[in-house]
Amino acid sequence: MVKAEIPGGTTPAPTSGARILVVGGGYVGMYTALRLQRQLKSGEAEVVVVSPAPYMTYQPFLPEAAAGNISPRHVVVPLRRVLPGCKILIGEATAIDHATRTATLRTVGSEEEGTGTVDLTYDELVLAPGSVSRTLPVPGLAEHGVGFKSVEEAIGLRNHVIEQMDIASSTRDPAIRDAALTFVFVGGGFAGVEALAELEDMARYASRYYHNIKADDLKWILVEATGRILPEVGEEMGTYAVRELRARNIDVRLDTRLDSCEDRVAVLSDGARFPTRTVVWTAGVKPHPVLAASDLPLDGRGRLRCTTKLAVDGAEHAWAAGDAAAVPDMTADEAGKECAPNAQHAVRQARVLAENILASLRGEPLQDYRHAYAGSVASLGLHKGVAHVYGRKLKGYPAWLMHRVYHLSRVPTFNRKARVLAEWTLSGLFKREIVSLGSLEHPRAEFEFAAGGERPKKP
Repeated sequence: MVKAEIPGGTTPAPTSGARILVVGGGYVGMYTALRLQRQLKSGEAEVVVVSPAPYMTYQPFLPEAAAGNISPRHVVVPLRRVLPGCKILIGEATAIDHATRTATLRTVGSEEEGTGTVDLTYDELVLAPGSVSRTLPVPGLAEHGVGFKSVEEAIGLRNHVIEQMDIASSTRDPAIRDAALTFVFVGGGFAGVEALAELEDMARYASRYYHNIKADDLKWILVEATGRILPEVGEEMGTYAVRELRARNIDVRLDTRLDSCEDRVAVLSDGARFPTRTVVWTAGVKPHPVLAASDLPLDGRGRLRCTTKLAVDGAEHAWAAGDAAAVPDMTADEAGKECAPNAQHAVRQARVLAENILASLRGEPLQDYRHAYAGSVASLGLHKGVAHVYGRKLKGYPAWLMHRVYHLSRVPTFNRKARVLAEWTLSGLFKREIVSLGSLEHPRAEFEFAAGGERPKKP
């Protein structure tokens, strides 16, 4: 196959081997490219990674970054440093024509050029674009809601919470104060529960530095459409988590939905109404839109139908894992069960996926992906947590410690491990930082004002 020129002017040498295109720079994308980089022989293949950001985000640390326990730059892993043997393109795939082995890409360069998109040919395709937030047509959600999937959203939410406390401390209007100190989180999974618990812990600590705000003045509400939270840790530990949160005056509402958040008022399905300036939406995810813009087979939930060898079912030279893939679970007792779309499976699937691509290139037999789910751990704030691992149930400090140890062992690169551990150590010796840097969203505001303009108004 004659390969198209890689955007940026880098043309592969005529003697180069296969081109492996990795779509996505998350868990699966980065770990697959990393293993290929280590195992490929010189000239055997080139690896091109297309990612919307120049870094991989270690999402389990987002709640701690939002709480200020970890610096935001230590939650992300720079792809160019970790993958020096790969070609990194910043952009995203908008369509895949696997019949012609062509991916349509929108890169930062093509947008600057005004060309819109560029086409890139490949020999082997790894589709690992991850997922996007699954939103519902809730009135006002698009205007007032915020997600919790990226480091930018996590830090923005931290700045926002502290800013709301500043507003409440300085206003004389009780309605504005009440709305500013009310925080509504929708979704009782890991993202919603951990984000709420860490931010509540941080805000409770910060309240001691406000002369007219007490910890009990803050109102935290968790809205979950089903009858339990944190289903991954089991019913018993989920029930304990509800008790723990309610003991901290967090209003946990099960079997409840958000019906509307127009005009800064959260209206719930049980009839409750809460004036609020903060609605955090973590109610699930859905497959990345590029999957629907491909000619590859999808299941009923919009994910790629995959075999146990992590190949796309019925499509040669196409591979997938992680959130984008429906992979049969070979360790399950019941037939037809699929691997859960979580980091535990994604990292292990990436290893098998890379090995199978290498085996395919070398004409060797492929291996099946098999991993028995080990369990889950969740943080509920500083020194608080729940865990259900290998059949053992832990809560409180032991579970929180296990949460930290496990994720410290899993965060990529020794560099990141050392920096995170150093920050945890220092945070145990010194007081928390409670500074809001919301002005980072408008870095030119001060200069524009000095030049005779107006300061940008906050939405």
